[in-house]
Amino acid sequence: MEMKIGLNVGLQQRIIMTPKLQQALKLLQMPTLELQQVLKQEILQNPLLEEVEDGDEVNEEETESEEEEAEAESEEKKDEEEASDVDWDDYFETGFGIGSGYAEEEEREDFLERVPVARQTLSEYLLSQLRIITDDKRTLEIGEYIIGSLDDSGYLTCPLKEIADTFGITEEEVEKVLKIIQTLDPPGVGARNLKECLMIQIKARGMENTLAAKIIRDHFDEFKQKKYLDLSKKLKVSLKELQEQAKIIGTLDPKPGLDIVSEEPRYVIPDLIVERVGDKYVVSLNDKNIPRLRISQSYKNELTNNASISEETKEFIQTRLKNARWLIQTIEQRRRTMVKVMEAIVEEQREFFEKGTAFLKPLTLQQIAIKIKMHESTVSRVTTNKYVQTPRGVYELKFFFSSKLDTHSGEEVSAKSAKMKIKEIIAKEDPRKPLSDQKIADILKRDGLIIARRTVAKYREQLGILPARHRKQY
Repeated sequence: MEMKIGLNVGLQQRIIMTPKLQQALKLLQMPTLELQQVLKQEILQNPLLEEVEDGDEVNEEETESEEEEAEAESEEKKDEEEASDVDWDDYFETGFGIGSGYAEEEEREDFLERVPVARQTLSEYLLSQLRIITDDKRTLEIGEYIIGSLDDSGYLTCPLKEIADTFGITEEEVEKVLKIIQTLDPPGVGARNLKECLMIQIKARGMENTLAAKIIRDHFDEFKQKKYLDLSKKLKVSLKELQEQAKIIGTLDPKPGLDIVSEEPRYVIPDLIVERVGDKYVVSLNDKNIPRLRISQSYKNELTNNASISEETKEFIQTRLKNARWLIQTIEQRRRTMVKVMEAIVEEQREFFEKGTAFLKPLTLQQIAIKIKMHESTVSRVTTNKYVQTPRGVYELKFFFSSKLDTHSGEEVSAKSAKMKIKEIIAKEDPRKPLSDQKIADILKRDGLIIARRTVAKYREQLGILPARHRKQY
């Protein structure tokens, strides 16, 4: 087959996302806190944008007319043609002046900036204790190396031989320093494995000679696999006594380092609010912290009162005007889209708001997209990393979407409802005779829910519930 290099002319259709469209999609997906920071940055970069302060009036009719006009303009070329002959009165509010007089009249409030509290790391915490225990320079050097080799959970990730080779000493000398570190707070740090970590904590409690210590020291693998029957025979104790010791061991911390390096709690600020008013559920945006934007009046005065303004300055103002106008319209479109999506979710999941999680219906992004006549990807962006405050608590928007399970009656049940039923069944079981996954599936089938054993096992694992043999109590 002969291969030749040539040119071919052809036509093809492609969807090209303009920079503005990409930015609009990013704004749509942003949670409230992130959007707040982006808008504040835009205000700093674009002099035509200004934040509406409390007490200032905004001409809503004028804003709406701008939005309708922008939606009609679908081509960039048309925007450029209109920019050459801008009617400034269409874009600026009236009755708002900016100048030295306004700055003098504006009420200013002094405030103290909140400074984040510095959190102590695990290494800093351990080093401060080590320096109190010893002042030997060599011990401190080796100890600092060992502490620097601990992971966030407090376990030593570096072999002793590697540390010994680094300092040109024996492993026994490294072991001595490691033993010192293992006496520091929190108990369990410096361990090389889970067994050693638990033994350190047992010794810190003064329980070296107890049955719990013997179980960890001599039968740890069997204990992890919960082979209580074999252990009871080897230790010559009853199953009940063995289970009591397991409860004591369960109070030990397998990851002691996380108590020090744990991050600040993550506070959720809901993006939407659903409130019950009479028989209806009203959806509103929780956007009181998002800056309200408008076009700066001072630039209108500059153009109308200064006839000697240069073409370069005029072009700069017109470009910034177009960007400011687009941003305001995009934010407003984002607000409408989010409310529309949440209203559709409330309409589909009304039984959940009335009765609870057990009545959550199966729902997909496509169903909402068809209902509000938008693309599925738009709904996905709206529901990503966003939360809603409801009369039943704060939920992530993705919570309302789940797969479906069939019933004998022909109805469809949400997978989340099935999980809730599995959790309730296990909570009511006899702990001495826990139900297997197959028995739980049989109970659900008797209640009309068609579900396989492997599906029950999957949901149980997602709920963090152990299998039947590990739930058994004696």
